[in-house]
Amino acid sequence: MNKKDKTLFVCQECGYESTKWLGKCPDCGKWNTFVEEHKVPASKTRPHITNFSSEVKKISEITETQIHKNRYKTNINEFDNLLGGGLVDGQMILIGGEPGIGKSTLLLQIAGRLSSQFNCLYVSGEESLEQLKMRAQRLKINNGQLFLVSETLLSEIVNRVNEVKPKFLFIDSIQTMYRDDIESAPGTVSQVRETTAELLSISKSIPLTTFLCGHVTKEGTLAGPRILEHIVDTVLYFSSEQHHTYRLLRCFKNRFGATSEIGIFEMQEEGLKEVKNPSEIFIGEKPKNVSGSVTTCIIEGVRPILLEVQSLVSSTPLPVPRRQFSGLDYNRAVIIIAVLEKRLGLRLANQDIFINIVGGIKTKEPSCDLSVACAIASAVGNFVVSSKIGIIGEVGLTGEVRAVTHISQRLTEFEKLGFEKCIIPKANLKGINGKLKIKIVPVETVFDAIESIKNAK
Repeated sequence: MNKKDKTLFVCQECGYESTKWLGKCPDCGKWNTFVEEHKVPASKTRPHITNFSSEVKKISEITETQIHKNRYKTNINEFDNLLGGGLVDGQMILIGGEPGIGKSTLLLQIAGRLSSQFNCLYVSGEESLEQLKMRAQRLKINNGQLFLVSETLLSEIVNRVNEVKPKFLFIDSIQTMYRDDIESAPGTVSQVRETTAELLSISKSIPLTTFLCGHVTKEGTLAGPRILEHIVDTVLYFSSEQHHTYRLLRCFKNRFGATSEIGIFEMQEEGLKEVKNPSEIFIGEKPKNVSGSVTTCIIEGVRPILLEVQSLVSSTPLPVPRRQFSGLDYNRAVIIIAVLEKRLGLRLANQDIFINIVGGIKTKEPSCDLSVACAIASAVGNFVVSSKIGIIGEVGLTGEVRAVTHISQRLTEFEKLGFEKCIIPKANLKGINGKLKIKIVPVETVFDAIESIKNAK
């Protein structure tokens, strides 16, 4: 190392720099995240492999482009809808998720679909060509204009891009790529930031649509600096757990479409298969004549999805009862339990309470509050909620049931799946559009909702 080079310790979570090693990052608060890196002086600034710039123009002089009209379909409807209709020239897409959840599988499936019409280059820094071939055979990808290469050095990847001239580039994964003029190891803040910035320059200048595969930390966030999410155009995360059959791909950022959309896939032997009717699947195995099970409807993006909420309440000899919730925000569930104790007089202080959103779905939507309250009351009172009744509503601290958004879409989804009755907030009556055959039961309080369920015939 040259004497003029500086040694810095860089936080691998947020990019904070320090002249000495620190146990805890003063910026993001993470422990044991500092790694030693060498910073090159300004006089030795490394040259860019590619250049991306434009001339200055008045806004009136710039002609309207066809960037939003010329979208490329992958023919995977769940993925195309997630992106707002398809891929765009020069778009850079980051896909994150836990190991083994299906990131590489999805990328190879997309590459296989697109390679039937365009040149596609799949760069792997984790697998050999033989391993890629085996996975491609399992996914039944045997032909097309798909080029594979095992490489981690960025300058060599640029050479392969110039050689193949692909329309779509796939990088698996960005944490394995590195520049040889940066002394730090692959996966560090400097390497991830610089390689991503260089790939962005390539994408915008050619233009070239680029997919990046990114690892996540044990907390579920993307490994590397947060600036990586700001560089790319689109950020997608697999939010389900590996052992669940269904994979949820969520859109958190999209410069060419709406955010907060989801795509639902099912992991099968031949890869990820899109789920066209998730509501029917998530409530398809709902048990009949069993207490503690109710059906609700959430909105993901613009899509209504029916979910089954299950609750189990049992007495405990322990001084502190257990509260365990899966797929539901812990703090919100605790509030609902407190409302049931205070406003309805349910004795839950000596009861273990378990709540589960079936199918591995995680939601923080307030519209699930009333269904959770009814599921707990059903489990405590040991009465059955009919499988033909849907429940929607937000619960306030005084026990009132408050209005929710998109009430017409939720009721239409219930009706489409054969539900006969739906309990909704009374304040939502004026927001219902169109004629619906499903019977609507408006309620003002949690007590009213539970009584209507008990009296249902």
